Amino acid sequence: MERAKLELMVGIFVLVGIACLGYLSIKLGKLEVIGGHNYPVEAEFTSASGLKPGASVEIAGVEVGRVRHIGLSSDRALVALAIQDGVKLYSDTIASIKTRGIIGDKYLALSVGGGGDPLKPGDKIRDTESGLDLEELVSQYVHGKVN
Repeated sequence: MERAKLELMVGIFVLVGIACLGYLSIKLGKLEVIGGHNYPVEAEFTSASGLKPGASVEIAGVEVGRVRHIGLSSDRALVALAIQDGVKLYSDTIASIKTRGIIGDKYLALSVGGGGDPLKPGDKIRDTESGLDLEELVSQYVHGKVN
């Protein structure tokens, strides 16, 4: 009887530990288990070099969404974004790929306009700025192609 009680306590302890690890991995990975309260928006860039799915989307340094998917649309990079429901974007919004620090992670910065029509779910941000490619700049400098 004492052994069965001990095994039951160990089993409960292990299950609680697994539940805690699952919770932490979802929270720290910023995953959304059930849909979330986001709406989709797209943006096309000439180059999305270094940008990864899951990168943050920020307005004025505040995270307002995530990069969901990066694909190819003809000869341009098509970036799918998930923006929080309370955030209003307009047709004159500018999307820029930025870098944290000198060689940090890439993220997407939005400069919200206010003079255009509100973007609806599934709309596309027209004005985009690709990120600065440090390797390309160094290569141009080394090979003497800098103006």
